[in-house]
Amino acid sequence: MLIDKGAIVYHYLRTKLHQRLANRQEVEQWQEERVRSHVRFVRKHSAFYRELWKDYTDAQWRQFPIMDKELMMEHFDQLNTVGITKEEAFAVAYQAENSRDFAPTIGPITFGLSSGTSGNRGIFLVSPQERRAWSGTVIAKMLPHSLLQKESIAFFLRANSNLYGSVGSHRLQFHYYDLLNPVKEHIERLNEQRPGLLVAPPSMLRILAQAKQQGHLQIHPHKIISVAEVLDPLVRKAIETQFEQRVHQVYQCTEGFLACTCSHGTLHLNEDIVIIEKEYLDQKLGRFVPIITDFSRRTQPIVRYRLNDILTERAEPCPCGSPYLAIESIEGRCDDIFYGYSLHDDRLRPIFPDFISRAIIQASEKVVEYLAIQHTPDRIEICLRVDEADEAGSRSAQIEEHITHAMNDLFLKINCKPPAIEFNVYEQDIYARYDKQGELTELKKLRRVERRFQLGEDTDPFI
Repeated sequence: MLIDKGAIVYHYLRTKLHQRLANRQEVEQWQEERVRSHVRFVRKHSAFYRELWKDYTDAQWRQFPIMDKELMMEHFDQLNTVGITKEEAFAVAYQAENSRDFAPTIGPITFGLSSGTSGNRGIFLVSPQERRAWSGTVIAKMLPHSLLQKESIAFFLRANSNLYGSVGSHRLQFHYYDLLNPVKEHIERLNEQRPGLLVAPPSMLRILAQAKQQGHLQIHPHKIISVAEVLDPLVRKAIETQFEQRVHQVYQCTEGFLACTCSHGTLHLNEDIVIIEKEYLDQKLGRFVPIITDFSRRTQPIVRYRLNDILTERAEPCPCGSPYLAIESIEGRCDDIFYGYSLHDDRLRPIFPDFISRAIIQASEKVVEYLAIQHTPDRIEICLRVDEADEAGSRSAQIEEHITHAMNDLFLKINCKPPAIEFNVYEQDIYARYDKQGELTELKKLRRVERRFQLGEDTDPFI
């Protein structure tokens, strides 16, 4: 595939320049101009959006109806601006995933599948122009040095894409690692490649950290970037300990390149390419669900699209001085908010995933791995792996007791009835499955907090 290096450099430089916007007022003024221009284009080329917005002017874009994955997939054929049907896109995408050959396109259009952790798989389309813009933006934001310096990048993905491949050049050596391949093969390739930039989901970074601890992995990357999953504090600590450096993050999903960390390690929204409106779950604590409008994508327009993630604003400004909104954490999905019965009226009240994680982690520094599952509002299962020295005997029971007290205190603090808590062993194959030879055969997205019951239709999820 021919790549227009000049266009990538153009977007690289433009991104660098826009990082110099002085304040919020400049950012918001520039965003407003871009969105209105984008809306005019989308009206003209997308039959679905043209009908959806017929009662609104361009200036009223913040009043447009909210989109989500289900609605986008339902109207995919009329929504995209290049005439590709959902049936065509899925057929080629599934064939690529099964064959692990991700080179085919539909005409010039690159495509990919979302992981489907929210219940239904999504698909995204990207044009060559958007691919070049994405490449230039990512390079500008995530490279630890100038574009003129050589860099070797190792990128672990569940599925490759021409989108990612477009980053490569004679200065940037881009190596794709298929997460389905054996870990032993990954380690051998990494030791040979010796990448300066290591990009992978936290679950894989943790495995590589263990390999480094055991002396099998001998690489010393100067930057590590976590992608695709929530970066759990315990996992972060294990990775940073073995690689002796800060773990950076990229917040990207099917719907766009939404945020990345600055030199201080703070996650900032990429407000030079997206506008993110906040649907607050708890305004006092700064927790919100993002509604995104990506004014850089025209092939499959993303306008007022509601994600299922929970973000928390950073209370203090970042020392880097960026005018882009700083994020304290990405907690996970709205589907994984726990609920408890109110002490006052038995109505269900929300308990955010971050509270559950903190209650478990802060109860004992000996907790190495955990998974909290809420089966019903009054029954929670907690799977634990503690420090090997404490796995047997009274210390393990003591840790369970501390966690039970912490969970009870949490529920009582928000005026909810404490649930029954049962403890089990955290099995190695909860997320990572291995064959008889000890080779990794499957790596699922790491989720520490899961709710496994559905709310009733008459339940207000955020009372």
